[in-house]
Amino acid sequence: MIELRTPAEIEQMRPAGRFVADVLARTAAAARVGTNLLELDRIAHDLIRSAGAVSSYLDYHPSFGASPFGKVICTSVNDAVLHGLPHDYRLRDGDLLSLDFAAAVDGWVADSAISMVVGEARDEDLRLIETTRRALTAGIDAAQPGGRVGDISAAIAAVAHAEGYSINTQFGGHGVGRTMHGDPHVPNDGRAGRGFPLRPGLVIAIEPWFLETTDEIFTDPDGWTLRSADGSRGAHSEHTIAITDGDAIVLTARDA
Repeated sequence: MIELRTPAEIEQMRPAGRFVADVLARTAAAARVGTNLLELDRIAHDLIRSAGAVSSYLDYHPSFGASPFGKVICTSVNDAVLHGLPHDYRLRDGDLLSLDFAAAVDGWVADSAISMVVGEARDEDLRLIETTRRALTAGIDAAQPGGRVGDISAAIAAVAHAEGYSINTQFGGHGVGRTMHGDPHVPNDGRAGRGFPLRPGLVIAIEPWFLETTDEIFTDPDGWTLRSADGSRGAHSEHTIAITDGDAIVLTARDA
């Protein structure tokens, strides 16, 4: 069921958005050459505990997951692009790291993701990351009342295709509210003018993710981490937004 939120409820969602943005900023700042992925998870866990928030990942067990996730943040490295399960790995110079985090504050959920390079970056990685960011901005700009979900999808796809990236539509954006994942699905490719109507009060996560040279993925033996089929690298950008009578409100906006 798709629920539309009142202006008062959207205001109540702002603390969750600010918290998720802060956790991503602080874990990203801690991600350096030599940092263990388990340390990033511990930092996020400590921040959840100190804020009295609730993890959206810890006990999360959808049909595509082999078991409950068991960690509080996704850490996807290099050819891993989504659902990266934190494990005993120390970041190396040049690693492309994507962090995806969702949590609830006072019963409202927010969800966001960023990608970055640890140490010295390859030009190809910076281009990939920047393309996901521009696609996210294009998708948010297309999230106008009176439009359709397909307008967001088409805007994202136009940015990706202009850079020569193909698009996987198995996983994409989604509704956000009292739970992390809900309707409508917001794919990263689609036709403008199609799909669910964009109405004031609709709260969704928009999340373009692209792989460098493929759109095929497979699940790692850990049962969660999604990797590119050809070993090429991936990047991921995501914000939770609220549709309004005017421009969308970016609930998970970061200072930088």
